Amino acid sequence: MTQDDSKIPTLKEALQQPCKFRDMTLAMEPMPNYSCTPDGPNGTPIAFWASWELADRPRRIALLLDDCQEEYRDYAEGILPNMVTLVDTFRTARARSDRVCIVWSAWSRRFDDGISNAMDRWYGPRGLRPENPENAAYVFTGAPGLEPLTEIAPTQDEVAEGWFYHGKHLDMFWTFDEDGASYLDKMLKAHDIDTIVIVGLWTDECVLSTAYAGNSRGYDVVVVGDAVATATANQQTALTVANSTVAKVLSTGDVVHYMQKDFVTGQPGAVKGTRFPDGRRER
Repeated sequence: MTQDDSKIPTLKEALQQPCKFRDMTLAMEPMPNYSCTPDGPNGTPIAFWASWELADRPRRIALLLDDCQEEYRDYAEGILPNMVTLVDTFRTARARSDRVCIVWSAWSRRFDDGISNAMDRWYGPRGLRPENPENAAYVFTGAPGLEPLTEIAPTQDEVAEGWFYHGKHLDMFWTFDEDGASYLDKMLKAHDIDTIVIVGLWTDECVLSTAYAGNSRGYDVVVVGDAVATATANQQTALTVANSTVAKVLSTGDVVHYMQKDFVTGQPGAVKGTRFPDGRRER
């Protein structure tokens, strides 16, 4: 697809024209979610963070439990109490509103599953000695390792309704149905969800990847900082990157307080559309 970039105006030129889709009063105000270093070159380093708060507007919200499975129990022990609290909180809210969803995924890549993609090349073909496995691209413990952690497992009804599925990519959205549609995105769109709250494992891989994917698909993204964990040394780095680019990092207490005190169900399509992959609203 080609386009004529010569017709793209400068910001100054654009602001002198009628702006159909922008509130010009707000546009002229300074950003409260921006900082810079005056003495740095070009004011750098600069920083951004989410301009919104959960309670700013009514929402249609989903809790995503990313790869919370028995294979990773050792890494999840420290965050399990918080995940239990969040699942209980969202189930209570779901009983009051059908626009609250809970979704579970399990990492299910096997060594010889016939898939050969960039992840396999990135990790490489080595590190699969049964007595000392190293290659984190694959499940080591077989079918039992794919089972959701018992304390936060979906019910039989939740499984039957399709809220638990096996993933084969870091990004929870990158699992597709027979029509080529993202399985998770399709489930969320069916309920007009516009906000996702991510917990689980690993922070610097699946959680961060899903946060970026959710943002790209038009969802407001929350990562619960004390309900995600990783096996690497990159926990805080991953949370810093998420909070400064695509997500809002909150605590379990923050999210529970919001769901119990401030959550109001939003109208379908109020901020996010379902027709376009990037979640833009219909005009």
